[in-house]
Amino acid sequence: MPARILIVDDEKMIRWSLKASLEEAGYEVEEADEGGAALEAFSRETPDLVILDYRLPDRTGLEVLKSIRALSPDVPVLLLTAHASLAGAVAAVREGAHDYLAKPYEADDLLVRVERALEAYSLRRQLARRQEEEKRQFGLPNLVAESAAMREVVHLLRRVAQSEATTILLLGESGVGKGLAARALHHEGRTAERPFLNVTCTAIPETLLESELFGHERGAFTDAKVQKRGLFELADGGTLFLDEIGDLSPGLQAKLLRVLEEKSFRRVGGTRDLRVSVRIVAATNRDLDAEVEAGRFRRDLYFRLKVIPVLIPPLRERPEDLQPLARMFLAHFRKEFRKDVSEIEPAALQAFQRYPWPGNVRELRNAVERAVLLAEGGIVRRADLPREIVGGADERRHGLPASIFLLPPDGLVLEQLERDLVRQALERAKGNRSQAARFLGLNRDQIRYRIEKFGFEQGRKPTPPENLAAV
Repeated sequence: MPARILIVDDEKMIRWSLKASLEEAGYEVEEADEGGAALEAFSRETPDLVILDYRLPDRTGLEVLKSIRALSPDVPVLLLTAHASLAGAVAAVREGAHDYLAKPYEADDLLVRVERALEAYSLRRQLARRQEEEKRQFGLPNLVAESAAMREVVHLLRRVAQSEATTILLLGESGVGKGLAARALHHEGRTAERPFLNVTCTAIPETLLESELFGHERGAFTDAKVQKRGLFELADGGTLFLDEIGDLSPGLQAKLLRVLEEKSFRRVGGTRDLRVSVRIVAATNRDLDAEVEAGRFRRDLYFRLKVIPVLIPPLRERPEDLQPLARMFLAHFRKEFRKDVSEIEPAALQAFQRYPWPGNVRELRNAVERAVLLAEGGIVRRADLPREIVGGADERRHGLPASIFLLPPDGLVLEQLERDLVRQALERAKGNRSQAARFLGLNRDQIRYRIEKFGFEQGRKPTPPENLAAV
């Protein structure tokens, strides 16, 4: 579809000349001979570009420009004038003009400027659509909060996102959704239009992490052949998410503290301080109080990070969120895998409710993904769930504890424990090696090796070992 251009000029010959050139280049053109008519045409159907004369019969081009900006801040405007002056150019740019062109002008020059303005406009629209899509995907409404505990978390996140807070600490077990909370903070706040960058502190070797965070100068070390900007620079004006902050080395802890306190840093090998404005969201599943007491985490950095701590509860403490989360993941993977799976049977939901979810929301997501892949007949069944979820549910239903073996006060010999597990599996399987292997999650070769290792004979009831406490 060709771009629509609105020409606003009181001289008929200029409008005719512009229209001829633009239509020949493939654009769709509309004309207006004064400011009022131009604003009426603009309101009726927003064009992709406005070519606006500086002098009009009813008002100045700058006045029309201000009105256009009020209606649509993004549409580019090229201002034409026969009275070229630096002051006029500065005023036009200050009011939002994309470009400024003096009469008389070259047609080729005008077409080049039109093309550049439309390209910039297209990129801005693409960026706006992407930001809107990311907000729909990662904004606070995507955090399931049926439970009172999560509603409180979401309420706090919303207040923090809209505040001027520059340091937020997310706490909680692995898999509870700290990464999603960090993205929600970014997309709901003043940083939404700026970059969101994240780094997992344990995923990068310590020798490289400093350069990744702060950048380096050319020649700072052997492989530093060019200057590199670090994540702090790249995230300027936006959000930097530091995951697993509790594993940061003491040296990097000191450098991070300086950034938090002074809003400045130096690249590796650099001599000049660089200032940035970054919202830092840090996250950890460690008990930082204990890490501080053990001397593994700086006390001053801890207090600087925990200006606004947000504790995200584990999934087992918010059972009201479990089924909505499961259905949300079902809808996601149904679309991703293009499978007509739209329901989870009650027995599967009951197994979900009984399972303690040590891996939290991440584990639930993985379980639903697996179930959708295996599902047949348009429904997720109990049999489609991972064995540990179904088995764990059965154990709790029959009143069995989560841990079958309790470590005796004086400890035990691990090989004796293994021997007793093999014995129990053979007894329950009535000597059937294949069934015993399934009980232990082994294959036939693995169970045969252990039968021979411990001297068990197929079909013979083995005697229990002595001094093994199993409950």
